[in-house]
Amino acid sequence: MKKGFLIIISSPSGCGKTTIREELLKLDKNLLYSISCTTRPPRKGEENGKDYFFLSEEEFHRKIKNNEFLEWAEVHGYLYGTPKEFIEKNLKEGKIIVMDIDVQGAEKIKKKKIPAVFVFLLPPSWEELKKRLTKRGTENKKEMEIRLRRAKEEMKYYPLYDYLVVNRTIPETVEEVYAIIKAEKRKKERMEEWLKENLSV
Repeated sequence: MKKGFLIIISSPSGCGKTTIREELLKLDKNLLYSISCTTRPPRKGEENGKDYFFLSEEEFHRKIKNNEFLEWAEVHGYLYGTPKEFIEKNLKEGKIIVMDIDVQGAEKIKKKKIPAVFVFLLPPSWEELKKRLTKRGTENKKEMEIRLRRAKEEMKYYPLYDYLVVNRTIPETVEEVYAIIKAEKRKKERMEEWLKENLSV
């Protein structure tokens, strides 16, 4: 059986990690998506159990107490967490799991030594990032200023990641990230079990 691993996609708000993740899942039906839990309210068009598991703070803290999260963090005043059971089960089965999480979550996963590939999406420029946040229309002016300040802080985490991809256009970025996934699948340490089972090497 091939070894499973995580594809961790992070970026500052407005750099497109959710869109890239959605397009990757359309492109390759064998990729799995780890749905995160959050205490933030749903945005327009988001569905519980599809985009996120929307929880009350009480429910979220109960899961923390029960050690049900692989990692969790507070971002922009809300709590976000990755359900542990789904990850552990599918990694054992050799699956590739796509996650779009913030830099705090990525750092915690890196420390746990879980098999993972870390991809950081960058905006082409600060001006372009401002345009994208404005076009998204989900934050008021004050919230946008907070997100831009946080984006500058998040950029400092880039050394944590294996790959840096500039998100100029969605098709180009999806192609680049998918090329990373295909290359990582063929790394010798992930092919060793296949070699033993199929070629007795």
